[in-house]
Amino acid sequence: MSGLVFGSAPGSAPGSATGPATGPATGGAPRGATRPAGAGSGAATTAYVLRRAWVGGATRDDVLVEVADGRFTRVEPGGAVGEGRAAVVLDGLVVPGQANAHSHAFHRALRGRTQRGRGTFWTWREQMYAVAARLDPDSYHRLARAVLGEIVASGVTTLGEFHYLHHRPDGTPYPDHAMELALVEAARAVGLRLTLLDTCYLSSGFGAPVEGVQRRCSDGSAQAWAERRAALVERLAGVDDVVVGAAIHSVRAVPRADLPTVVAAAAGDPLHVHLSEQPAENAACLAAYGVTPTRLLADAGALGPRTTAVHATHLTDADVDLLGGSGTRVCPCPTTERDLGDGVGPARRLADAGAVLSLGSDSHAVVDPWEEMRALELDERLTSRRRGHWSADELLAAGTDHAGLGFPDAGRLEVGARADLVVLDTSSPRTAGTGDDEHTAVFAASAADVLAVMVDGRWVVGPAAPAPAQPLGAALAAAIQEVLP
Repeated sequence: MSGLVFGSAPGSAPGSATGPATGPATGGAPRGATRPAGAGSGAATTAYVLRRAWVGGATRDDVLVEVADGRFTRVEPGGAVGEGRAAVVLDGLVVPGQANAHSHAFHRALRGRTQRGRGTFWTWREQMYAVAARLDPDSYHRLARAVLGEIVASGVTTLGEFHYLHHRPDGTPYPDHAMELALVEAARAVGLRLTLLDTCYLSSGFGAPVEGVQRRCSDGSAQAWAERRAALVERLAGVDDVVVGAAIHSVRAVPRADLPTVVAAAAGDPLHVHLSEQPAENAACLAAYGVTPTRLLADAGALGPRTTAVHATHLTDADVDLLGGSGTRVCPCPTTERDLGDGVGPARRLADAGAVLSLGSDSHAVVDPWEEMRALELDERLTSRRRGHWSADELLAAGTDHAGLGFPDAGRLEVGARADLVVLDTSSPRTAGTGDDEHTAVFAASAADVLAVMVDGRWVVGPAAPAPAQPLGAALAAAIQEVLP
């Protein structure tokens, strides 16, 4: 066997190969262009030997994988390379690409600012609106390209972007889905698959009209939202790297009478919704409709396996039963919920009731999928004063739930699946001596330990990826400075 060896060579800095940052990792696409299914990967087969890899729920040695046309065509622990063939050796611990199921890319501009002084979720929201008011398609593209560069460099290969900044500040539409395509092109520039969760947002709160920057979010009616989204779906039809899903911003922002329209428009596609993040939302929903937000969604037909309830922090026992019994996905965002003081949700009870868990970084106060995984366990320890709520395998499964983002063929090292790989450094000060297995990934590693990332058979982070056009830190600093009030 011969070829490139990923891992920390003597004298190199662990985790120093941080990938594409803001450079076009896949050659890029012109602004507004689409990429057809299967484009760009070719049919040549490349073989890799993974010295340590999490495969089929267990960590195994010397796993031979072959990749062709962006898919795994062979996954064989202990497999032998054919006579006269070469394989690339990947040192370190290899795991599937991670799924970040909930993101607001522009919130990254708030990191280090909204944490100053005292406040609540509601005071944080006013600071967020100030940034939202300043974005246009060009500045949004530059910011998203840098933020998504940070996300893919952390080991994420599919991102769910909960997107509601559709229009100009006065609410008039941009031509040709300009804000949406700014996100699509940013994801392509860094080699990241995108689920664009086009969000319906009609009210400032239980029937009150939108005001201020919220005008950017509203299409005026659920039917107008559905028609605009349908045009976007048609605009991106046939591409392999983008799924256009749908989102109900919250039961605050979409009146009860409009929920069935959104559910019908999203039929067959991922549908996400912010749910019970704050007790105040629950109280207002009870006052307006006499039911909890979860019951309101259930009555509208919004729950089920294609739906992801984001946060689901403050739930009644009946809410837990409704979500679990319907097989609805639930996406905690532990580092954001920690940052905003939201609370700790009943994730273990939800999973036991039948809900499927995913994870998201939401406001990007932290971009680290490994921290999100362990936070699910560690935060629950604080509230219960007990250890061992989740196994490392369960947390890795939550971190690799691409199905809730419309990519059910990703997140596994198996034949036929999308060829996504994340190589973790097992010799860094964080990971050394931790066993080089799934527990290393979940309870020791951080985003700084990601050495290389493959998405659909293309290296987009690491030594084999295209060199970045600009260092990631510099790109983030410039893009954030541009949009600060």
